[in-house]
Amino acid sequence: MLYNEFKIIKQFFNKKQKKTKNLIKGIGDDSALINIPSKYNLAISTDTLVEGVHFLKNIQPQDLGYKVLAVNLSDMAAMGAVPKWITIAITIPKINSYWLKNFTKGLFLLLNKYNMKLIGGDTTKGNLSINISIYGMVPQNNALLRNGANKGDLIYVTGTLGDSAAGLFLLKQNQKTKYKKNNKLIKRHLNPIPRIEHGLALRNIASSAIDISDGLIKDLSHILQSSKCGANVYLELLPISKMLRNNFKETKWLNWALSAGEDYEICFTVPKKNKRKLDIALYNLKVPYTCIGKINKSCKIKLFYKKKEVNIKYKGFDHFQKNNK
Repeated sequence: MLYNEFKIIKQFFNKKQKKTKNLIKGIGDDSALINIPSKYNLAISTDTLVEGVHFLKNIQPQDLGYKVLAVNLSDMAAMGAVPKWITIAITIPKINSYWLKNFTKGLFLLLNKYNMKLIGGDTTKGNLSINISIYGMVPQNNALLRNGANKGDLIYVTGTLGDSAAGLFLLKQNQKTKYKKNNKLIKRHLNPIPRIEHGLALRNIASSAIDISDGLIKDLSHILQSSKCGANVYLELLPISKMLRNNFKETKWLNWALSAGEDYEICFTVPKKNKRKLDIALYNLKVPYTCIGKINKSCKIKLFYKKKEVNIKYKGFDHFQKNNK
């Protein structure tokens, strides 16, 4: 079959999806039309993933389709928003029906899981890159923001840290077979789980939140800058998986946990008075959440190991910095 832009959209992206109440017009016109219910805010986020920068050239297309949406869903989770719609702009070097079929398979797998709709976008020719804009809804005055942390608040993270970086390391070393027992680490990198349910549960409990995409320390610093405060972080409390501890040296997994990013967990702060509410809200979600420190008024991050302050250099991911990982 000979493909052009419109045939690509029709065959691979304009798949039949159930209608939703708030979507007036999706794919097929000059723009989509959405009806936002009263007393709700629209949450919007955009991410661009570029081959060789955000994902390896040999990534399987189904994994890529899943991941490009998962990283956007993580932003919705950190805002406490219900994800509803996406638009996608994809640049591909050539038309490859096998690649497109499997890319959209991974994409729609996650779209359908969260009952979301693809409502528009664009296709063009060039070096492989994917841009997704995601739209969600959150009740007015219920969004999780970065600027609400206060002195004495407890600092938490969901899940475990550093696994994704370890998975990327194994993929770069072509050691997937050699480290077969570590495939869970590779899966954490290729198929991160957005913490949507946690974000919704944290409404009216957490004082601030952010998703961990660029590294714990760098992302926590965004909360601190917005909230004009500092933090004490206790390294012995960092949630590190047994898989990571058992297969890599401490210096390596500690650096990954603090700086590597792409964990797509949520870092959030909670006033001490809300601790019981937090435990009740997250109990049934079956994902660990760990208190790793507390907010102070110093306007900087202090790292401690067994009550002694330590000096560890950390950086986090930066698109314009060489040797990020």
